[in-house]
Amino acid sequence: MFALESYAVVRRFVFVEGHSRREAAKVFGLSRDTVAKMCAFSLPPGYRRAKPPEKPKLGPLLPVIDAMLREDRLSPARQQHTAKRIFERLRDEHG
Repeated sequence: MFALESYAVVRRFVFVEGHSRREAAKVFGLSRDTVAKMCAFSLPPGYRRAKPPEKPKLGPLLPVIDAMLREDRLSPARQQHTAKRIFERLRDEHG
């Protein structure tokens, strides 16, 4: 992924200074497809998942884990749950 500054520089080179996309690809050492995408989007589009990942085993227990962590915010750091302790509690209490 390219930084926002590089998007701005490439877009300025093509649109404001009037150079071709092919020349921009050569000057900046990018693929012509990359330059075309940079010209198509003013901001980098980023990565988007098609659908959120499924959590078949952990999904039903997420509210329980969230409740444990919310309670931990009120207690001192040494008394808060570790990942291992959360696992042990889930195993003991929920099978």
